[in-house]
Amino acid sequence: MALDVYVGSLTRYHAGEWETVGEKASRERLRQGLVARPRGPAALVESSAGIHAAVVAWRADLVRSLGDRIDTPLDWEETPDAPYFTGRPGWDGFGSLVLWAAYAEHPSRRCPGVLPEEWDSDPVLMRSNADGFRSRYAHLLRPVEIWLPNPFDFTFENLNVDGRPTVVGSATVLRRQLSELNGATWQASGAVVAGWGRTPPSAGTLLEQRARYAFAVLSELAQQATGHKLPMRLDF
Repeated sequence: MALDVYVGSLTRYHAGEWETVGEKASRERLRQGLVARPRGPAALVESSAGIHAAVVAWRADLVRSLGDRIDTPLDWEETPDAPYFTGRPGWDGFGSLVLWAAYAEHPSRRCPGVLPEEWDSDPVLMRSNADGFRSRYAHLLRPVEIWLPNPFDFTFENLNVDGRPTVVGSATVLRRQLSELNGATWQASGAVVAGWGRTPPSAGTLLEQRARYAFAVLSELAQQATGHKLPMRLDF
């Protein structure tokens, strides 16, 4: 199963008025126009206006539930034609980056050379996510599915627009934590990081190389999310 990352309005996301990297390549190869592929239950995607209303109501519910835990209002462009950006780190790339960060904050443990099949149950990752442990990279290591373009240090679980329990984080904090991870490990320049993201890793690539590619993809998208004040979310 592919893993893409989407940055844009949630109205546009659920209406399906956007393309993954793979969908765009396929459409261009076949010389076809964009075809909407709605994401979510039929009751949610009956119309763009209905989706928009559901997202705005969801955001208002978040504001009420978070109360004074947030310092700035939850507000972003939530229109069907808002700009959008996508990237495809893939599950192998994303998992490699998550483990790279987990092992970076537990330097006494040696990071595996290749991504384990059950990487999400890695004992070092579980230690970083244990109750009471203050992870330096929580907005990457915790199972966040949506990052909002607002600065808050905590992550939380809430019902998504489509009614599913979803962990929510901050794109602003994710961007900062990715930068801190780079500073603590690779110390790569922006030009070097951009080079990492130009070519997806081939099968059998080592964990660190996969992590570098995913790092480049997520860093670019987190920058777009904060720069354009748009949500960022996983798509799988």
